[in-house]
Amino acid sequence: MRESRTLQSRAALASEGEIEDVEFQDYVAILRKRWVSILVVALAVVAAALAATLAATPSYQARSQVYVSVRSGGTTADLVQGSNYTQRQVKSYSDLVTSPLVLAPVIEELGLDTRAEVLALAVTATPVVDTSLINISVTDEDPGRAAAVADALAASLAVQVNELEPPTADGQSPVLISTVRPAVEPSAPASPSPTRNLALGLLLGLAAGFGVAVLREMLDTKVRDEDHVAQVTESAVIAAIPHDDSAVNDHLIVQSNPMSLVAESFRRLRTNLQFLSAEEQPRALIVTSSLPEEGKSTTAANLALTLADSGARVILVDADLRRPSVANYMGLEGTAGLTTVLIGRASLEDVVQPWGAGHLHVLTSGQIPPNPSELLGSQAMAHLLGQLVQRYDHVIIDTPPLLPVTDAAVLARLTGGAIVVVGAHKVHRHQLEEGIRSLETVNARVLGIVLNRVARKQSETYAYDYSSDPSQTPRSVSERRSDAPPPPRRSTKAASAEGLDLTGTRLPAQGVAGLDAALGGRGGNRWPGEPLGEPSDQAPRHSRA
Repeated sequence: MRESRTLQSRAALASEGEIEDVEFQDYVAILRKRWVSILVVALAVVAAALAATLAATPSYQARSQVYVSVRSGGTTADLVQGSNYTQRQVKSYSDLVTSPLVLAPVIEELGLDTRAEVLALAVTATPVVDTSLINISVTDEDPGRAAAVADALAASLAVQVNELEPPTADGQSPVLISTVRPAVEPSAPASPSPTRNLALGLLLGLAAGFGVAVLREMLDTKVRDEDHVAQVTESAVIAAIPHDDSAVNDHLIVQSNPMSLVAESFRRLRTNLQFLSAEEQPRALIVTSSLPEEGKSTTAANLALTLADSGARVILVDADLRRPSVANYMGLEGTAGLTTVLIGRASLEDVVQPWGAGHLHVLTSGQIPPNPSELLGSQAMAHLLGQLVQRYDHVIIDTPPLLPVTDAAVLARLTGGAIVVVGAHKVHRHQLEEGIRSLETVNARVLGIVLNRVARKQSETYAYDYSSDPSQTPRSVSERRSDAPPPPRRSTKAASAEGLDLTGTRLPAQGVAGLDAALGGRGGNRWPGEPLGEPSDQAPRHSRA
């Protein structure tokens, strides 16, 4: 289990009250994971801001400034009293600027084709704090008109204040409003501001992109790591197979590249499987998944290889009677196999094929029947499994996925349990939960979860070099075959007589037993029920050994 939980798992636990909040490193993980989408959203918002800036009509702003004073006596007390009075009245005079009482004379004087309510939207009057000054700003598409309206408003305000304030004994208004800074025609537009708009667009874009990334992470229900598996089932993750681009089409990587991290992960699966239950080791188990293409057949084949490498007697059974693949992966004849035995047209000895050094045998699917579920749940299948358990140490059965069909659930009842392969970034959590539930419904034992194609981090990658000479590094099957000259074609008997490899030899109609008879009964293919010792020099060996 990784130390840092994903944001998704933390949010789920937070809803249950187990933790209080999401930690900072979870957000950092989202940034590292979805930085491309965040950048795309940010660039899209910046592009929209730029387009809006270019499409907007430029507007200009002119400002005039007035000073509010009080006519009073020359004594100090009168001056202080008048100053305090004007500072209290400045706020009222600022609000008066945008009133129709002040705006109407300006519209009439300048001949503006607008109403007072509309002009008020373009006017802003702001008192300067702790002073008797008022700034009057006017925004307009015409810079000259903006300056003219600002000056006209200052003059109109002075007139209206003189009329509103009660006159003194000499008949004059006690308040005097004077223009101290006339408006100047602006040379540059006040808006739009490209720099400001682009900066705001970038900030808003980054915030929106991060918000979208967090939302996607919260709504994404695909299984990606062990934390996601733990949200669905209490079954342990007994192996995590890393994703390797170079091994996508290499189904038998344990044999072709035994030094790789993927091969080591399959060996770890073998070890963990052997220690799952020391009291009751499952002799027969199925390998299945929730959906197709999660890697169950590849897992079954490589697990069988690793068990056979440990010296155990192993048989790999292809019970996927809908889309069989084991025969293709192992390079064996698949026309006769499991279905041939179940319908009584051949015995087990006739169709079991050896692979490698002799410890591994394979029972392919045979021809695809019209009733796979009924055939796998029959008494003949139960009897066959009993025979296999008596003759082998491990019976590995590749089955169809759980959700599309019921074949795996049917076989799970007849075996010691099931290994469920979970394809990372492939299956959703509710699909995995439904697949596990289908096994629990038939009281099948879930031995463990194999998390397949897990994305590797650089910090989690460990490389080991056991050889100082690069020429001694084991090569894959494809490399060994590509640089080797093609062998001359020989007859089967001649090849057997010389103890040569029988790779590519197709089985006769009588199956493995018929092949043994064709070889003159020299024991080229040993029946797996016999003790499996070390292969003799004369025993034919598969080319992949």
